[in-house]
Amino acid sequence: MARRTTAPNVETAATTADVFGEVLRYFREEARLTQKALAEHIPCDRSQIARVESGDRVPHDTFVKTCDRVLGTNGALMRLWVRIDWYPDVEHPDWFKRRAEMDEVAVAVPRYQAQTIPGLLQTEEYAQALFARLSSPDELAERVRARLSRQQRFLSPEGPLYIAVLDEGCLRTTVGSHEIMQGQLQHLLQVGARPNIRIQVAPWASPTAARPDTSMTLLTMPDGKEWVYSESLDRGHFSDAPAVLQRHSRTYDVLRADALSASDSADLIREAVERNEQHEHEESQRRTVDQEQLQRSERRRLPRTRPRIPRPRPRPRQQDR
Repeated sequence: MARRTTAPNVETAATTADVFGEVLRYFREEARLTQKALAEHIPCDRSQIARVESGDRVPHDTFVKTCDRVLGTNGALMRLWVRIDWYPDVEHPDWFKRRAEMDEVAVAVPRYQAQTIPGLLQTEEYAQALFARLSSPDELAERVRARLSRQQRFLSPEGPLYIAVLDEGCLRTTVGSHEIMQGQLQHLLQVGARPNIRIQVAPWASPTAARPDTSMTLLTMPDGKEWVYSESLDRGHFSDAPAVLQRHSRTYDVLRADALSASDSADLIREAVERNEQHEHEESQRRTVDQEQLQRSERRRLPRTRPRIPRPRPRPRQQDR
């Protein structure tokens, strides 16, 4: 992501996540709240507060807005968040750099996605679980940072238009764990409420919906130039040919018409949240039962600590002769 520029004679604010974390910690302590107490207000895990305060996690703007409200900071945290370049040194894969550069300036990005949640809508945990399948430990952290860096512009208050039509399989394909999916689905509901983002779902109940053969993106540049973008294995494909643009734009428009509205799509996502909560509960019960069975099995294997004391057995009575 390109660095933000500051107007002349305007003092540049903090440029590191560490400083933002220090400011958040200052306001939290001034409000006499522990990390756990602040987490309960947001709500989130206490570990998330700790990671933001230590500079190890980039917070989303909804997190920052809630902290401003809870801590009574009159929007100070959000003003600081907007001015920080959270990803100054991120590196994208060579084959994806052109697409990342286009995301930095595009004014509209309609997207169709099959199977997995699109990168611009992924949580950090979801991206980690997705990349862990194909990346070495050394590559994993950098690939996640690169993906999250693209999101910041779209999640900012004045972000460009982003329309995502998701195949229902995106909601049903478990990536990482049910817990990770739960966070991802709730994130979709949060970002889908933004004025510049619309999320629609093409449900399995509509088999006649004109789904493209693969995921694709239509990008509109500031000068009005339009591109079609799709991916194959480790390769991005661009086209601005009028016939190709017309064909794919028509396909996308028909798909949006066949998909659920943004409101109905949010209801379907909530159903997926409830379904995932049930899976989580069932898994938790299975783990509890498995643990109890393991403990019983281990107790049976434990050696006896008490010495065996032979007990006298009564002799059989002899019959009278």
